[in-house]
Amino acid sequence: MLDAIPTEPRRLESYVAGRWQAGTGEGQVVADAATGDPVARVDATGIDMEEMLRHGREKGGPALREMTTHQRAMMMKRIGLALMERKEELYAISTATGATRSDSWIDIEGGIGTMLSYASKGRRELPNAQVIPDGAPEILSKDGSFIGQHILMPLEGVAIHINAFNFPVWGMLEKLAPTWLAGMPAIVKPASQTAYLTEACVRLILETGELPEGALQLICGRTGDLLDRVTCQDVVTFTGSAATARKLRNTPAIIENAVRFTAEADSLNACILGQDATPESPEFDLFVKEVHREMTAKAGQKCTAIRRAILPRALVEPAVEALRARIEKTVIGHPDDAATRMGALASTDQVEEVRRAIDAIGAEARIAIAPGSVPEKGAFVAPCVLVCDTPLTAKAPHEIEAFGPVCTLMPYDTLDEAIEIANRGAGSLVASVFTDDTEVAKTLGRGIAKLHGRVLFGNRLSAKTSTGHGSPLPQMVHGGPGRAGGGEELGGMRAVKHFMQRTALQGTPDQLTAVIGQWMPGATRRETEVHPFRKSLAELEIGDTVVTPARKVTVEDIEHFANFTGDTFYAHMDEAAAKRNPFFEGRVAHGYLIVSFAAGLFVQPDEGPVLANYGVDNLRFMTPVNAGDSLRVQLTAKQINPRETDDYGEVRWDCTVLRDDAEVVAQYDVLTLVAKEQRDL
Repeated sequence: MLDAIPTEPRRLESYVAGRWQAGTGEGQVVADAATGDPVARVDATGIDMEEMLRHGREKGGPALREMTTHQRAMMMKRIGLALMERKEELYAISTATGATRSDSWIDIEGGIGTMLSYASKGRRELPNAQVIPDGAPEILSKDGSFIGQHILMPLEGVAIHINAFNFPVWGMLEKLAPTWLAGMPAIVKPASQTAYLTEACVRLILETGELPEGALQLICGRTGDLLDRVTCQDVVTFTGSAATARKLRNTPAIIENAVRFTAEADSLNACILGQDATPESPEFDLFVKEVHREMTAKAGQKCTAIRRAILPRALVEPAVEALRARIEKTVIGHPDDAATRMGALASTDQVEEVRRAIDAIGAEARIAIAPGSVPEKGAFVAPCVLVCDTPLTAKAPHEIEAFGPVCTLMPYDTLDEAIEIANRGAGSLVASVFTDDTEVAKTLGRGIAKLHGRVLFGNRLSAKTSTGHGSPLPQMVHGGPGRAGGGEELGGMRAVKHFMQRTALQGTPDQLTAVIGQWMPGATRRETEVHPFRKSLAELEIGDTVVTPARKVTVEDIEHFANFTGDTFYAHMDEAAAKRNPFFEGRVAHGYLIVSFAAGLFVQPDEGPVLANYGVDNLRFMTPVNAGDSLRVQLTAKQINPRETDDYGEVRWDCTVLRDDAEVVAQYDVLTLVAKEQRDL
C-alpha cells in the first residue's frame, strides 16, 4: 500500500533503467496546495538521461514491438483494471494538489478510463498484428503485377512526455495509452508541483508486473540534456504554456533530426450563447451553468476551461446576476471538507500569476464579480467575472490567460461579431455554442471551426447526455491550432498513428503479402483439397482459396427473389423501364441476389470451425448481371486475427464474384468467426 502524504517532505525518486533513483541535489520543495505544508522534494540531479534513452530503445521498444496490437491492448486493460482497484490510494494523495473529490475523479478515473477505452478500441479497430495496413491497396499497373500499400510500424525510439501540473494522472495516462498501443516505450516527465501524485501512479503501474522492462521510465525533476539526445525515431510531447512549447520546439536536436513534436498549450477557449436565447430559455441556463462549472472545476486550472464567454449584448447583465447567484453558493475550502465545492490552485505561485492576469485583463474590462474571501492558508483564489464591453478592439482579454477561476464576458450584436470575437483567441482547444436554432449553430460552427480543435454544441435536447465543454474524450481529437499548440492528442486511432511510421510499400502482390501478412489483390491463391471453411485458425493460411462451380442466373431467379423479398424495383421487373436507365441494357439481377448466390456457392454447410458470419465490408457491384449470365466465386483467406482471450478469431475473406469466368461483377470482404482449433463433433 502507498503511504498517505507525510508531514515532512519526502524526496521523490525517478525510475531509471529498471531502478528507483533519487536525485543528488537539493531540488525543489513543493507544498500542499490547501495547507501550505511541505509535501515532497523534487530533484533529478545526477540522472543519466542517455542511459534512460538507451534503456527504452534497447529494452522497452523491442519487447513492445514483439507483441501484437491486441496483446498490448490486453496489457493496458489489465493495468487499467489494477489501477481502478487501487484508485483510493491516489485519491488520498490528490487532495494535496488542491483538488476536490470530483476534481480528482476527472484526473484519476478519467485517466484510467482513457487507458481502458484505448485498450478496447485497439482490439476492435486494429488487426491483431505487428504490421498495420493503412488504407486500401493501390493498383499501380494495368495488369496488377505492381501494387502499393501504405503500412504503419512503431517508431524504434522513445516517446518523451512532458506533462502539466493540473492533471498529474490523466495527463500521463492519456498519452501512455496510444504510445503503448502503437508499440513505443515512454519516458514521463511530470510537472514538479504535482509530481508526487504521478510518481505514486507510476509505482502502482510497475507493481502490476504487466509492463515489459523499459516500457515506462519516470523523471521527477529537470530533464537535463535529455532533449539534446533525441533522434528521428523519438517523439516529444508537451503540455503547458505556449511560450515553453515554442522554446522546446526550437531545441536544436528536435529541429535537426526532424523529431516529431506535439504541443497542447494554453488556450483562450470561448463559449458562445446564440441570438435565439432569452433569460428564460434552457440554453441561457445551460450557458451560465457551463461557464460556472468551467470556472470552478479544478479551480479553473484546466486547459479547456472557458476564458471568454460571448453572448448577446442584452444578456450580459442577466448573465452576470445568474453567475453571481451560483458563485455565492460555491463553497471554497479544503478538498477534504464535504461542503467544499471548489478547492485550491496548485501553488501560491499560481495565485500570484492569476492575480497579475486579472489586473492585466482589467485594464480593458470591468470587474463585474470581484473575488470574495478565501481561507488564509493555502493557494486559494475566489472566482472573478469580468466584462469587456469592447471585445472587437480590446487586446488583453484575447491574449492573456488567467489560469484559474476567471472568465470574461464579451457582448456581441451580430453573429459575424461573435465569430470574430471567438477567433481573436488565435487558436483554441475548444469552443462551445449554446443554441436551439440550427441556423445559428451552422453559422457559428462553420465560422469558428478553423481556429478551434473541437466545437461542442449544446441545447435542451442534449443537456442530459452531453459531456460538456471541458471534457476531452478518448474518441475525439484534443488539441488546437495556433496558440493552442498546433498538435493533436486522443481522437481514437489518430493518436496511435502519431507514434508510428507510415511507409509506402511498392512491389508485386506476393512480395507485399509476405511483408504485411495480409493477402493483397493479385497475390497467389492456393486451392487446397480441404475447403477453407473446414480449417481451424491453426490450419488456415493466408491465400487459401476455394474456386466454386458456376451458377446460371435465370429470369425465374430474379422474379422469385423480387417477390420473396419485396424488392420489386423497376430495373429488375420492367424490361422497357430498365432499358431507359443509362446503366442497364435491360432487366438485371438484384445486387443482393448476386451476394446470396455467391454465399450459396462458397459456403461449406457442415458443422465445423466456422462459427458465424458477422459482416460484409466494402461491398461494390462492378457491372450488371443479366439473365443467362453464369456466376462463379473466388473466396480467399485475406487476414487472420486470433482473439487473445477467446478460443476463436476473425477471418477476413476476399470474395470476388466473376461473370462467365472473366469479368468481376461484385467484390467485397466476408467476415467470419472461426475456431482456433478443430472442435470435437
